[in-house]
Amino acid sequence: MTSTRFKNKVVIVTGAAQGIGRGVALRIASEGGTVLAVDRSDIVNEVVQEIKEGGGTAAGFQADLETFAGAQAMVAECLARFKRVDVLVNNVGGTIWAKPYEHYEEAQIEAEIRRSLFPTLWSCRAALPFMLKKKRGVIVNVSSVATRGVHRVPYSAAKGGVNALTASLAMEHTRNGIRINATAPGGTDAPPRRVPRNQAKVKPSARDTVWYQGVVDQTVDSSLMHRYGTIDEQVAPILFLASDDASYITGTVVPVGGGDLG
Repeated sequence: MTSTRFKNKVVIVTGAAQGIGRGVALRIASEGGTVLAVDRSDIVNEVVQEIKEGGGTAAGFQADLETFAGAQAMVAECLARFKRVDVLVNNVGGTIWAKPYEHYEEAQIEAEIRRSLFPTLWSCRAALPFMLKKKRGVIVNVSSVATRGVHRVPYSAAKGGVNALTASLAMEHTRNGIRINATAPGGTDAPPRRVPRNQAKVKPSARDTVWYQGVVDQTVDSSLMHRYGTIDEQVAPILFLASDDASYITGTVVPVGGGDLG
């Protein structure tokens, strides 16, 4: 049976060019949703083309969601093109560097926070006025179980902020007909990134490789299943929370880490 959970719904998916975001955009379209696929990279247009070739409805939009202007432009584009926003999936984020905290430079700490907290903060702020006007809407934030993890302290702090944002927004706006939840993915097997998070593209040193392996080892050890998850295993709970199947769930962060609760 083909699901139509998102029929007649307009869904913004951020970070839609690769990885989990791409999987979310494709699945929502396959379940009848109209998708605005948003990313900083023009690769997002390939995702839109794939959706259209499968008979779905989608448009792409490039924006820098580390800025409020970028988030505002995204929502304005969705309203101009599709007239409404029913669901917002905030997927932008991800570790840029992996190292013990004392080795992070000031600029690197700030970059990690801008990457993994501000896109969600700005996008929620940009979408809320329309949802409040209509007295309905759903927001799903993508956090991480790495709020407890090694060699990623700035990223962990950013995702802790996403968790707090999720809970606080739900307390403010569930009474206004808006549900806000998050998933917290654990380690996830994904194809190599076509656009690296570290734009400097610096080849990792032997020490960098050891530090990153520490992240991998801790991730696997912390999971009761002792493995990484798949893209599909991360997409499914995001879609559940975004759909009416989760109509009595709000203010919740759902760990999706094979038993690692973060």
